[in-house]
Amino acid sequence: MRIPISSLLTGLIIVISAATAYTAEPVPVKEIFPYNLTAVDGTLFFTGGDNETSYGNELWKSNGTESGTVMVKDINTSGSSSPDDLTDVNGTLFFDANDFTNGYELWKCESPYTDASMVKDINTSGSSHPTSLADVNGTLLFSSDNGTNGYELWKCESPYTDASMVKDINTSGDSYPSNLTDVNGTLFFQADDGTNGYELWKCESPYTDASMVKDINTSGNSNLTYLTAVNGTLFFNANDGANGYELWKCESPYTDASMVKDINTSGNSSPNSLTDVNGTLFFEANDGTNGYELWKCESPYTDASMVKDINTSGNSYPSYLTDVNGTLFFRADDGTNGYELWKSESPYTDATMVKDINTSGDSYPSYLTDVNGTLFFEANDGTNGSELWQCEGPAYDEASTTLVKDIVPGTEGSNPSYLTDVNGTLFFSPQYGTGNQLWKYSLADEFPWEIFLPAFIKKSTP
Repeated sequence: MRIPISSLLTGLIIVISAATAYTAEPVPVKEIFPYNLTAVDGTLFFTGGDNETSYGNELWKSNGTESGTVMVKDINTSGSSSPDDLTDVNGTLFFDANDFTNGYELWKCESPYTDASMVKDINTSGSSHPTSLADVNGTLLFSSDNGTNGYELWKCESPYTDASMVKDINTSGDSYPSNLTDVNGTLFFQADDGTNGYELWKCESPYTDASMVKDINTSGNSNLTYLTAVNGTLFFNANDGANGYELWKCESPYTDASMVKDINTSGNSSPNSLTDVNGTLFFEANDGTNGYELWKCESPYTDASMVKDINTSGNSYPSYLTDVNGTLFFRADDGTNGYELWKSESPYTDATMVKDINTSGDSYPSYLTDVNGTLFFEANDGTNGSELWQCEGPAYDEASTTLVKDIVPGTEGSNPSYLTDVNGTLFFSPQYGTGNQLWKYSLADEFPWEIFLPAFIKKSTP
């Protein structure tokens, strides 16, 4: 007797649905203080110091097991190399590190990730301090100081064996490129050419030159922040010298920039925490009347509107804006329940509190992180201290918002931080025992697919 294909598919869906429930418990991986957690091709990289040896803060990697959590290279054998700005470019990890001989320079770690090497000693007389590393179509772009031209825009192209300056934007000093952001293969950033102040610049393929998009503030600096790409349009916060800090945009073909809306006509609306959710831009802003509340800008991006005045007597201060399967999650204070977990669902015409986690005060949800459609975050329920919580779909409601594990029993809490998704496994660092540790929360701990699927397929054979 043959099993109909519809039955086969139904059974397969049931297995996958069970696997996404995250009902297994988080487990410790290694006693080490990890930070700068970064996923590259299914491997977790981080900066860490081993509590059991004399190594300083060096580059480490982990496959989720204690034996597979190892130092990649002791870059600074006499101290800490302090790797920073860890950035994935086509499966190669780039970072800033100090080997104690060449100073802080650009380094890389390539597959199979068994070693690390300096790309170039950019500043031969000191440290080049590469910062704001950004992947744009497989080219690494960053800010660096070669000791002669000051901090300017640099690049490292495949096969990543060298680095070169793109342009000396400020020939009399430092241009300080920052907020490097990729929009459809064009790099946008803030820089100071020594004449127009800090303004919006771009660098287009093949990344051999850079040009100013617009002198937004002709009498000073526009001071761009929160550069964010939404459907090929760049949004950012800028000050034109007349309207204060407001929401701006730069649309294709990226030859000009314009203000979206003067949200606060009597001062600065200070848009921040810009976040793309299914092509709608969400952000926090102050219109001068309702205080800092949740706002949105929808296609065709010609206007902006407040989603909800969450705190009618003051500021709700929405923060940690995070997209999970098209639902926006964030932290906010409605003036009654304190800082709790909130959401705004499509069509994004309202916002609601998901759960009053701490009924006697603020739960302060932090580090909101999406892992396979489940929202993970740190929160304090007033009883267990700050611990790891989750909000599961598809309902994303009060009932599905639960404490994952009381890692440190009592009111002190484990204060989990650095929540990072690596191929569906959540890695994080709680304070446990003698200090911070590397922990994981993985589906594979309870639902090994290699057991379920073959058994199911076997039953499907006639």
